[in-house]
Amino acid sequence: MTRRPETIRGTTIAGTGMYVPDRVLTNDDLARMVDTSDAWIVERTGIRERRIAAPDQASSDLALIACQRALDMAGLEPGDVDHIVLATTTPDRILPSCACTLQQKLGATNAAAYDVFAACTGFVFGLGLGRGLIGAGIADTVLVVGVETLSRIVDYTDRNTCVLFGDGAGAAVLRACAPGTGLHAVDMHSDGELGEVLEVPAGISRNPASDETVAGHEHFIRMQGKKLYPFAVRSMEESTRRCAESAGWSASEIDLFIPHQANLRIIEAVRERLGTPADKVYVNIDRYGNTSSASIPIALDECVRSGRLKPGDKLAIAAFGGGATWGASSMTWTLPLERSTRASANGALRAAIS
Repeated sequence: MTRRPETIRGTTIAGTGMYVPDRVLTNDDLARMVDTSDAWIVERTGIRERRIAAPDQASSDLALIACQRALDMAGLEPGDVDHIVLATTTPDRILPSCACTLQQKLGATNAAAYDVFAACTGFVFGLGLGRGLIGAGIADTVLVVGVETLSRIVDYTDRNTCVLFGDGAGAAVLRACAPGTGLHAVDMHSDGELGEVLEVPAGISRNPASDETVAGHEHFIRMQGKKLYPFAVRSMEESTRRCAESAGWSASEIDLFIPHQANLRIIEAVRERLGTPADKVYVNIDRYGNTSSASIPIALDECVRSGRLKPGDKLAIAAFGGGATWGASSMTWTLPLERSTRASANGALRAAIS
């Protein structure tokens, strides 16, 4: 990753929010559906339970609550939002976008809204987009949200995948901060050669829905776990190191590491390769399973609200996902600029451009 010059404005997180559905699906519940057991699932994944959306809940419904909570923490109104960047692999529908549906429900009438399809790395990609928009002076407030209703695309006859996934949403409000503070780096990568490692084979233009695709369970997640594991560990470690180095840190200086909650074995392997103590790694996969693009912002909100993150702390996040995609980010936990200071920063930016 080539180090880029600092923008005139830095970018920080001014508020976070999360929401998970009420229904809990335990390992024992799954054992009554497929050939598995609580011990088998915990040993291989670290998951004990996950949340499942109600029949009348779509992804935009989950995202709405998370975003409202994030805006409330930031002390902002929906009308203050300039851009909504929504990361998901399970939108309400293909058209209109899930972000536009969320915009309407939220009442964010001034916001440009669009979806990002980067699977489990979607929230990291959203941070990169938001940082660019704020740093360039294009936006003052960017709402980044990761949301999934993966229970709708899980094959509950396949014990290798149905035990992994859960539903939920997490959001972060991005605002300006002093240059050189806040988000230091966002590292984003993709490799289409690995596309078949994690996929949903049918449903849109390549393989439209038909009686045959439905009968063949081709609208559900398929995963090649043995190929995914080494890629996941290597990509998250390397991306995290790049972001730490860009911030001027060593990996050992990270105060809090929030990895994508895909599998406890993967998290432990990345932690060991980074040399990060266990007490500096946040793990909640036991309670929520893999919520894809929502896993990092859900964990982030729990850390913020519990006081785990304090101003000045060195934070790193990392994810990998289908596509294949992977990435990381480093930031110093920083308070946003006040409105008066932000206006001055906007004036400085306009003067520099002119």
